[in-house]
Amino acid sequence: MSAHCMLTGARPGFGNHISFSHRRTSRRFDPNIQSKRYWLASEGRYVRLRLSAKGIRTVDTIGVEAAVARIRARGGKV
Repeated sequence: MSAHCMLTGARPGFGNHISFSHRRTSRRFDPNIQSKRYWLASEGRYVRLRLSAKGIRTVDTIGVEAAVARIRARGGKV
């Protein structure tokens, strides 16, 4: 699966490893993606969301109903 957050849209960043000799090689900076299950009361079911740590804090702030509405507005499938 791709390492991206369904809510915030965080995706991997790219950069360089820089060794002691200053030789550069490519690397990825992956976001902290967690799979979390929430109860969606309006639909009477659980939904499993792949969220970054920041996305989990956002769901705690705005609520799961508003978060799912934002994901669907972005074109995501829940």
